[in-house]
Amino acid sequence: MKFSIYQESRVGGRRENQDRVAYCYSRDAVVMIVADGMGGHLHGEVAAQIAVQFIAEAFQREATPKLADPVRFLLDSITNAHFAILDYAEVRRLLETPRTTCVACVVQDGVAYWAHVGDSRLYLVRDGRVEMQTKDHSRVQMLVDLGRLREEAVGVHPERNKIFNCLGQMTPPKVELSRRALLRHGDTIVLCTDGFWGPLGAREIGERLASGDVMHGVPQLMDLAEARGGAERDNLSVVAMTWADEVAEAGSWISTLAMETNEKTTKLSDWGKAAGEAQSHLTDDEIERAIDEIRSAIRKHSG
Repeated sequence: MKFSIYQESRVGGRRENQDRVAYCYSRDAVVMIVADGMGGHLHGEVAAQIAVQFIAEAFQREATPKLADPVRFLLDSITNAHFAILDYAEVRRLLETPRTTCVACVVQDGVAYWAHVGDSRLYLVRDGRVEMQTKDHSRVQMLVDLGRLREEAVGVHPERNKIFNCLGQMTPPKVELSRRALLRHGDTIVLCTDGFWGPLGAREIGERLASGDVMHGVPQLMDLAEARGGAERDNLSVVAMTWADEVAEAGSWISTLAMETNEKTTKLSDWGKAAGEAQSHLTDDEIERAIDEIRSAIRKHSG
């Protein structure tokens, strides 16, 4: 495989960053994950951490160096992350279960597969325009589907944060799976939270990434989204990858050809070190206990 990948998370105008992002790749497959802890629920950052960490660790175990079934992997890992969140809440005896959105994408054999729950989005950008994108599980998306709201107004609608499908909810989430997408040279896949896509339009995202240079195009989009978000801007996070043929030029491209069969490379934010976060509301002892409880919940549902 050959690709270029960029990952970033910013706190925006909030005191804490409840977004979590990660990617992991083997010689023959790559997974990208974005989760947005829901601020209206306790410990939203914990739910997001469990989601990205669970999926990344499942990939590390199962990609040897390929996944046997990418679609089944996405469905099982996202669903089991949900149950790990419920177990965390039970151990902590929380009155309200932490919740998070999640979008994840696997690329293997030049084909992209993705799944999502909530309003964290995926865009497939081809030739400077958005070829495909996920559909939010939200109140405002229902209004769009009914023809009562324009797509361009979703990001600023007062009910944009009303999500009806997420990890950590009382009933098992409905994981929406994509149809497979055969990638072409220069295609860019963008996974992001609503703090990123809300102030931007799909057309603008496509045009800014037309060159396929995610190392420069994505930070520019982050700056633009942050500036437009104002003083109360949300956390904003993104993982973006541009796919390349093996004849791609040198530079920021990653080639996995020389990797060993069981070798993995992972980039996952450490707990308590979310980018741009001010001072955590948790003490060091509480963070350490949370880490242990997160690991315990993940182990219980890991294969």
